[in-house]
Order: sequence, then C-alpha cells, then structure tokens
Amino acid sequence: MEKVANRSHLGQLVLWLLMIVELSLFYSACSAEIPVRKILNLGDCNPRVRLQISHHNVVIDNGLVEVTIENPDGHVTGIKYMGMENVLESGNPNSNRGYWDFVWDNSTFDKMETKHVKVIAHTDELVEISFTKNWDFRTDHGKTVPLNIDKRFIVRRGVPGVYMYGIFERQEDFPDAQMYQLRIVFKLKEDKFRFMAISDTRQGVMPRGEDRDNTRSQTLAFKEAVLMTNPSNPQFRGEVDDKYQYSCENKDNKLHGWISDDDAVGFWIITPSNEFRTGGPHKQDLTSHVGPIALSMFVSTHYTGIDIDVTYKKGEAWRKAFGPVLIYLNSASSDDDCRKPLWNDAKRQLSEEIESWPYNFTRSEDLPHAEDRGEVCGQLLVRDRCVDEELMQAQSAFVGLAVPGNVGSWQTEGKGYQFWTETDNTGRFNIKNVRPGEYNLYAWVHGFIGDYKLDLNITIQPGNKVNLGTLIYDPPRNGPTLWEIGIPDRTAAEFFIPEPDPTFVNPLCLDAADKFRQYGLWDRYSDIYRHGDVVYTVGVSDYSRDWFFAHVLRNTGNITDLSTTTWQIKYNLQDVNEKGNYTLQLALAAASYAELQIRFNNPDAIQPCFTTTRIGYDNAVARHGIHGLYRLYSINIPGNRFIRGNNTIFLTQTTSHALFDAVMYDYIRLEAPAV
Repeated sequence: MEKVANRSHLGQLVLWLLMIVELSLFYSACSAEIPVRKILNLGDCNPRVRLQISHHNVVIDNGLVEVTIENPDGHVTGIKYMGMENVLESGNPNSNRGYWDFVWDNSTFDKMETKHVKVIAHTDELVEISFTKNWDFRTDHGKTVPLNIDKRFIVRRGVPGVYMYGIFERQEDFPDAQMYQLRIVFKLKEDKFRFMAISDTRQGVMPRGEDRDNTRSQTLAFKEAVLMTNPSNPQFRGEVDDKYQYSCENKDNKLHGWISDDDAVGFWIITPSNEFRTGGPHKQDLTSHVGPIALSMFVSTHYTGIDIDVTYKKGEAWRKAFGPVLIYLNSASSDDDCRKPLWNDAKRQLSEEIESWPYNFTRSEDLPHAEDRGEVCGQLLVRDRCVDEELMQAQSAFVGLAVPGNVGSWQTEGKGYQFWTETDNTGRFNIKNVRPGEYNLYAWVHGFIGDYKLDLNITIQPGNKVNLGTLIYDPPRNGPTLWEIGIPDRTAAEFFIPEPDPTFVNPLCLDAADKFRQYGLWDRYSDIYRHGDVVYTVGVSDYSRDWFFAHVLRNTGNITDLSTTTWQIKYNLQDVNEKGNYTLQLALAAASYAELQIRFNNPDAIQPCFTTTRIGYDNAVARHGIHGLYRLYSINIPGNRFIRGNNTIFLTQTTSHALFDAVMYDYIRLEAPAV
C-alpha cells in the first residue's frame, strides 16, 4: 500500500485503468459464456454525449458510437464504431442506408422523409432528436402516405448504439389509406458483414447480395427464392436463399443481426417489447436477410394477408408510437472466433433492455414510463368434462390484452397495442406495464381448441392493478371424442414434414425445429403421394408420419394444370345414433386462397356437407411458415350421414388457381352426440 501511495499521479492512472480492464473482463465472463471485450475509451472512460447540427447532418457521438443522420430527411447515413468508419453501405445513396419506410396504397413505398429537426433533450447523459413532418393535403395528397411523422433518435452515455422510435398520427380529415407495412431498414457494408445470426440454431455465413442476381442464380417459384448457380463464393453453389426462411414469430423476434469477422464487430437489432407490433405474439415476420440487411418490422401483411386490419378511413383519428428498438453494436477480440462471444453479448444486452422496459429516459408523452402504466393479473382454468371432471389449470396458455373486439380478433388487429404473457403451471398470469387505455382480455390454451375472451372491457389507468380473479374457459365441445388427429396448438408442426429435395437445401434450416422452412416442401407431396392422396386410418395411421403438413395441390409439372387433392379419413363406428347430431371440430392453422369442402361417405356428392367457402391470404406454404391465421369450424353432422361399421370423410381443397392454394390443419376431432 505504501508503494502504491508513493506512485506518481500517472502511475495511479495506469493502475486504475488496468483495474477497470480486469473488472470489465470479469463482468463479461460472468454475463456470457465466453468473455466479450468491452469498449474502453482510454481518454475518457465515460464521455458525455455530444451533438453537432449542420445544414446537412446531425451527428451524435458518445465516444463509443458516432451516429450521423441526414438533415432534415431523417435518414441514418452513417454509424461509426471502433475502427469502422461506417458500418452502413457507404456506396448506397443517403436514403438507402438506414431508414424508415411505409408501404401504402397500390404498394407504394414512402421513405418518410421529414422537414424539420428539433432537439428534444441534450444533456451529458443523452441526446434525443426529433425529425418531423406534418402531412399537407395541398402538397402531399397522392404523393406521400397521409401521416404526421415524428422519427426519434436517442444516444445514451455508455451505450454503444442508438435507440429509435416513431410516432405517427392521422387526423380525422386525412383521406382513406391502406398502410400495409411499416419498418426500419439497415443496409450494412457488403464486404464486411457476412455472418448472420437470428437464433441459437439459425446462424451462418451468407451469400452476397450480388449472388442473387440472375447472372449468378436461378429464380425459383417466386422472386424471393433463388438457387445459387454461380455465386462469388463456390461454397454456396447449389444452395437456396429466401428471406422468408429467416422469419420468426413476434414473441421470438427480439434479437437478430450481422457480424463482421474481419473487424470482430456485431450489428444487432434489439426489440425489448412487442406491445407496438401487430397481430399478436404468433404473427410471423421478417428479420435479417441477404444484402446484408437488418429489419425492424412493426406492421406487415406477411403470413396474414389483407385479413389483418390495415385500412384507415377518413374520419378515423389514429396515433401510435412504434419502438423504441435498440441498434446495438459490440466488439470482441479478433484473435479467436468472435461469433459466439458477440452473439452471447448481444443476448446479454437484450436481457438488460427487457429488464429496463419500459424505458425511463424517453421524453415523449406517447411512451409512458413504468409508473404511468398498469397491470392485470388473474388465473385461467379450463372446463372440459369430456377430458376431466375437475377444472384444469391452463398451463402455458397465452393471455393478452388487445383492442376490444370479437373472440380471436387480436390475430387481425393492426392499429392498437397488445400485451401478452404466458400462464404458469397453475394457470396464473400477470400482464405488466400496460399502457393506459381500454382493452379486452383474450387467451388460448395449448391442447384445447378455440379462443377465450372475457366479456368485460378493462380500463387501465396509470398505476392501477386489476385483479380479475379466477376465469374459466369452456372450449368448444358438443360431445365425447370418437377420434382426433393432431394437437391443438395452432400449427401444423406435429404433422409429417418431408425431407427437402437435396437440390434445394438451405443450411440455416437443417435443425429439426426449422425443417419446415426448407424450400419446395409443397412439391414433395406430389413425389411422395404419386399414386393417390393422403388416406388416414384412425387407430392405424400416425399423424406424424401419415398426415402431410399441408393440404396442397398436385403438381403435374404444368403450372397451368394443377390438380386438386382429396384426403380421406377412414374410421369405424360400432354404433350410430341416427337421430343425434355429431360434431366435426375442424381447426385450421393456415389458409391461402383455399376452399375446403367436406363430404361424408360419398365423395361424388354434388353438394358437400360443409364448405369453408373461399378463405385466407396468409400464403404460409410459399413463405415457409408452419402456420398463418387460426380458424375453427364446429360442423354439425346429422347422425343419418354415418353408417355402422366403416366410414370415410373426404376433405377436398377445391381451388387450383395457383400453386400455393392450400390449407394447413391444426387439429381435427369427431365428437359423438351429447350424452
């Protein structure tokens, strides 16, 4: 200690810096499997946030990252980090590096360029900047999306990244509009960011954007899917790439991004909350894809089609905040493989952001802090006496608050906020950090068909806690089960998913959980069922082997001559109640321009016993999804339709206008008449 006390001031500083390095490495080792080298600015260990505004640019610098935003358009033109002068593709125009965009009427893209810049906050701890534009009928009608726009950027002290959020508003006198898609797009340096990570299992080196050009690849059944034929890197020859293969559900779409191996730098989009996304926790959407491109998706019609509400009418005022999301950068030692430590550190940062939600540093009244929010708790039980005489605990059920509507309407709700959680093993739930407003409570329970909705409007006020007590869900049921196919889980994942054609493989989808994402599985149906369609015999067949995951058309090799398919379910009835009504519970996991007709024991009957009519736009088969929108049909069948002994149900998908007209089944159950 005496030696330390006698050291010079410079010596003390050196020792102090070494201690900080050791502590930093220790902290990293505790918070990740492999330590990540944290950034250390030796000139100032915790510099204040600085702001410079010029005629062309706004520059925010916290000593870790330097973010440049075009003035007044609001496009991110540069992010400087570590030794990289710009992680964005500087060869692109300023408007094509980091930007918001809307797809609206007639699929028109609007990059939402703004006209004014305002400093919301400038302290040593953070800078928040607002880029705004108010829509004007005289100058903007028919040219730009009818919205008032407020794009926000926040850079905080000690955080290597930038927070982004947007506040969008429609006034009552704005004209009608369809607003199909809202997102943030980042296009990274093509020669640097080659490794993409979406989850623990979907990670890998990716082709270059140029490898998707028609000189280097072959376009497959649709423009998004290509087969690499002459890629710049021969290792990708014979592989398929399609951005929809990298989609995931909202509840899982929290972290994805890219790594530059040469620089040992990661670029990540972190989404700590889904409250501002549309369509509920199971809606699927894009993440990152070849470019290299990283997306933050807020609104889209992906996997729902136009069934989701994207229509805004004149006379309907609307205002909503999207985000914040964090654009996070990290670095690791380049001496070893940097990928795992960078990914682990990004997951650590995600955990920190989730723990900090809702943020207390934002300055907009549209983003209420924790003390200005409420919560809802309760317990959900299930009553189905054909399963158990006692009430059952709704384990791992999804329970959420969304805009008041009909049962299950949260799937297609596209304008408000949603708040979801899962129940514990006793069916208890606690939905925290709910914005003030009026909601309905919705739920669905794994293993049971249908949707639950509490017949009560719930008003959330700042700081209040609503205890709903015990709620009981009575799933649709008219009689005891005679037989069933599948698991009521709103997906087709439990059914037979074939091996992909070896000439159309994507290595990022080799994990068993991602097998359904492989390209061309719809054509495997015609290969496997060459001499007839699916015939499923109750008590003999196994739905994991004998029930194809999608009811698709038969591809004859001529795209103009697609053949409809009829599946059969064979079963035996020892006794028939001819005077009673049986029920066929038919749950669909997806539908795309389909009509499903059902006949009992007579496949040639002119009129089906039941038809769904034309349903669905979710295109889940083509987009490599294992589900789209959930639909349930409780079909009453007079007992005289059945015979004692062997019976057959015929399921025909009758539309054949395009290759991907199809349905996916979730679950089918035949119920006897009520006792």
